[in-house]
Amino acid sequence: MSTPIDNSQPLLQMTGIQKWFGRVHALRGVDFEIKRGEVVGLCGDNGAGKSTLIKVISGYHVAEQGQILWEGKEAKLASPYDARALGIETVYQEQALAPHLSIARNIFMGREPTTFLGLMDQKAMNEMSMKALASLGLKLRSPDTTVATLSGGQRQGVAIARVIHFKAKLVILDEPTIALAVKEVREVLEFVRHLKSEGVAVIFITHTLHHVFDVADRIVIMAHGAKLADIATGDTNVDDLSDIIVRGTYGD
Repeated sequence: MSTPIDNSQPLLQMTGIQKWFGRVHALRGVDFEIKRGEVVGLCGDNGAGKSTLIKVISGYHVAEQGQILWEGKEAKLASPYDARALGIETVYQEQALAPHLSIARNIFMGREPTTFLGLMDQKAMNEMSMKALASLGLKLRSPDTTVATLSGGQRQGVAIARVIHFKAKLVILDEPTIALAVKEVREVLEFVRHLKSEGVAVIFITHTLHHVFDVADRIVIMAHGAKLADIATGDTNVDDLSDIIVRGTYGD
């Protein structure tokens, strides 16, 4: 059953976010928000500030200025632990998966359940990992299958199943369709639609507007550390968004 979505206030609201790395002004007063169950495409060329912004959200970088509200209350994101405690999970393009380990071990990596004797509970991991995969519509033969044998789309599914199991409220997908075949891209987009149907908010970072456009409610475009546009997908098209990126990045 889908989770009822309360859109009376943003899940995450960021105002005037500033970030420097030495003399490099990486984020220039960025405003950003996302609601429960909303999919926002975060787009822009290399160096636009997308990665820095998501690392502030996920607690890897701390903003020097600006305010962050989570569910209407001020939040301090001083570490990835702080972000995860709120329900913010990030799936980086490298996926942080261990190819030589099983699906079950990857889903629970670092958060393995244990028996009353303090031993790793392999049976529980197997059952819960297959349940998480099935909830995405991803049917794999066995929780003991090693990740190295999976396709690129299936690997993304394992990474996304991990955040579903741990009850994420906001999932950040960093270039989830990069280097994937057409069929695998479709699989990943279906995973995103599933997250949305469950009331999970998704930030979808990509260089490929065609991949995100069909699943996003809004597109946010960045260039040179600033937000250039924040547009509902129903009010624009891929060509117009591409023009905004080119003009904002390289000038007229």
